[in-house]
Formats: sequence, structure tokens, C-alpha cells
Amino acid sequence: MSQGRLSETLLATLPPAVARPAFDRATTRIGVVHLGAGAFHRAHQAVYFDDALALDPDWAVCAVSLRNPDVRDALRPQDGLYTLAILGQTPQLRVIGALREVLCARDEAAAVLARLADPAVRLVTLTVTEKGYCLAGDGLDLRHPDIVHDLATPDAPVSAIGHVVAGLARRRAAGLAPYTVLSCDNLADNGVRLRRAVLAFAERTDPALAAWIDAEVAFPRSMVDSITPATDDALRARVADALGLDDAWPVQREPYTQWVVEDHFCNGRPPLERVGVTLSDDIAGFDRAKLCLLNGPHSALAYLGLLLDIETVADAMRHLGLAAFVARLMREDIAPTLSVPAALDLDAYIDAILERFRNPAIAHRLAQIAWDGSQKLPVRLLGTIRDAQAAGRSIDRLCLPIAAWMHFVRRQAQAGVALVDPMADTLAQIGRLATGQAEDVARFLALREVFADVAEDPAIGDAIGRGYVALARDPAEAVAR
Repeated sequence: MSQGRLSETLLATLPPAVARPAFDRATTRIGVVHLGAGAFHRAHQAVYFDDALALDPDWAVCAVSLRNPDVRDALRPQDGLYTLAILGQTPQLRVIGALREVLCARDEAAAVLARLADPAVRLVTLTVTEKGYCLAGDGLDLRHPDIVHDLATPDAPVSAIGHVVAGLARRRAAGLAPYTVLSCDNLADNGVRLRRAVLAFAERTDPALAAWIDAEVAFPRSMVDSITPATDDALRARVADALGLDDAWPVQREPYTQWVVEDHFCNGRPPLERVGVTLSDDIAGFDRAKLCLLNGPHSALAYLGLLLDIETVADAMRHLGLAAFVARLMREDIAPTLSVPAALDLDAYIDAILERFRNPAIAHRLAQIAWDGSQKLPVRLLGTIRDAQAAGRSIDRLCLPIAAWMHFVRRQAQAGVALVDPMADTLAQIGRLATGQAEDVARFLALREVFADVAEDPAIGDAIGRGYVALARDPAEAVAR
């Protein structure tokens, strides 16, 4: 039975099996403002900061939700404490103490701007999802309603970009050093694109401020990776049972976690390299490795697994033929096409991904991974197929997931199940006409939005066609062969 609500005063009552902060929270200072206090930040970056605070007390976090007060309302009564559940074969619980302040900008605007202007704050981090950057292509969307609002009233921002610039404006006016601005979203070249958006905004409000930002502020690039399922009532119940205390908003993630950061800061930084963060100038290399070796095989498991009537990634890895297929795909077909940073041990990285795929505690549904195939496959697999073909290597195994996607579209369309894909209507029309025979492949390859110049290479088309016919005949045998 619960003995109350998780809080600073009740930390000492936690069972010994529950890890707790390894530092005196009262001696820490807020040195980080994080915009976007969702589950991913609290399961990922905040955990690294929690570890860093045991080494340096100057990097506690003020977590800011831009609009929704739910995180603040859940965690403020808990003194910013919350529980992280690590979903491995042996689940682990850990109370995170890095958040010393939790704010909602919508109704605590003055407090947020004051914190951004605090000279002790030397780092601003963001997890606001791609849409939170208000971009149009690679630049700032000047017609976005939030940007229109913030340009008209820069001292009362609502967007992430507006808050970053407003805080920097206050620091410049006060003669303070700027903070580093670090994007932690899965956005290609995230630091470069964030810098471009911030400068575009500042140039329209104060050209002198824009020049100062251009000269003084650092925008490192980064790459993040960890599967973080949503919090549900089952997690809350498990946590309450284990702690003997209620936690209004625990979070959960897989054991694997990766954070790669460009070592480019303008006002000091936490001891990131001592708490598991990889510092590298080649963020793009890590991004490529993740895209090709994690996301590409994920799609392969999804489309081939669904043809074998399998529901989750972990279930797919229990299918001996499919598990062997994806391991060989990664080691023999994808890895040879990659040029990776020296800091990345490719064999160990592949081993770690396969272990993540096998994790039975993460119920990652193949049907969800299968969404948006027309957008994902060109970047996850087709580029690798082109590279392998150009190098004179076999592409049959690489082409089998593409053929499986075509069968997935055919089966969904003929079963009357709506596709989750920006090209759903076009794909459904092709799927309804498909017969499961080789002639179907040409209809799919004609989709220039998906296949571009791949369709012009007869060897690639033939390899996809062979896979398509083999899968129609016997999916399990095609995978095994």
C-alpha cells in the first residue's frame, strides 16, 4: 500500500533496490534549461545530467513545458523527482533528481525568461519534435502562426525559437555571456538548422542581436537514441508497488541509450564524456549508422514479419529464419556500405542493436513500424541498395524487404485496411490491382516519389521482382534462402 507521494522528504524511505540520486540535491545549481519536458527528455538527457551532478553540482535542470502544464502539475508536488523504469530482462527502477525546477511557459512566462537570463544557466537543450522548430524546408517558416506572434511580440514568446532568442536578448542586454543551444531532437543536422532558424528570427527583431548570436553562440549537433514507450497506468501501478509511494508521472525506456554530441560549447559544459556521452565531430556518421543499421533492419523486420503473421519486433527475433536474415543483412550487406566514425565500433553496435531487437520487455509492434513506408524506405534501404549495386555486391537480400513492403501494401489494400502513409490513396489503388505476380513490381517502381532513379536500373528491378515472386510463393522459405 502506498505511504504517500514521492518527494524529497520521503527519498530515504525507498527500498534499497530502488536507485536514488547520488548527490545532495540541496547543493546543486540550475545550469541547464530544457525546453520540451516530455518523456524522452526525462528518460534520456535528464538521466545523463543526473549522473553528471554526482561529478559537478552546477548542471541541475529547469524543465520547461512550452504549453501543457501536465508535467509541471505532476512533478512539482514531487519536488521534481520521478522514477525511471529500465525495461530489460531484469527491470530496474531509479529515481531521477536532476530536475530542480519544473515550469510551464504558458502561464509562468516571467519565470521562464528570468531563468533563461540567469548567469548560472550555461546550456539550453531542446526536445520539441521536428514541428516545434517551425521550419519550412531548411529555414524558419515566417508564416507559422507562432513565429508571426513572436516576431510581433518578442518579449512574450510562445515558440521554442522565440524563447531561445528572448533569453539571449536579455543576456546580451545585461552584458552576460550567452548559453550554448543544443538540439536533442531526431532532426538531420539539428544544430545547423536550429542556428539558422534562430538567426533568421533575430535578424527580423534586432540585427545587432543577430550579429552577436552569430559571433558568440554555439549550436552543437547531436544524435540521440533510446526507445521510450509511453507512460501508462500499468507502469504507475508497478512503480507504486515497488516504491511504496505514488509517482504521478514515471517514465520507462529500454536499457540501451546513446547520446552523441558535437564538442562545440560557448560557455562551459557538463562532464558529458564521463557519464557515457560520446563527443564527436562526425554526428552525420553516427546518424548514417543509426539510419542504415537500426532503422533499415527495423523496416525489414516489419514487412517480412507481418508476412509471417508476427506481431512484435521481439517475436520476430524469436523466428530463427528471420533473426538470421536480419543479422546477415546488417553484417554482410549494410555494414560494408558505411563509412563510420573511428569512435564507433561497428561490430559492437550491430550486437547492441540485435540485443535491443530481442528485448521481450519492449512490445514494439511491427504494424506501427510499417507506417509511412513510402517515406521511410528511400532513406532506410534504397540508398544502401544503390551503394551495394555500385560496389558490385549482391543486392538480393537487401531487395527482399522492398518486395515485402509491396506485398504488405497489396494485402492491406485487398483486405480493405487503410494504409497509414502520405501516399495511401495511390498505394491502395496499386495494391487492389496487384495479383501477387511479377508484373505487380513495375507498377510500384513507377512511383518516382519513392523509387526515383532506382526504377531505371534493371538489375535492381529484377532483384526486387525475384524477391516478390519468392515471397508470394512461401515467405518463410524466401527468408531462409
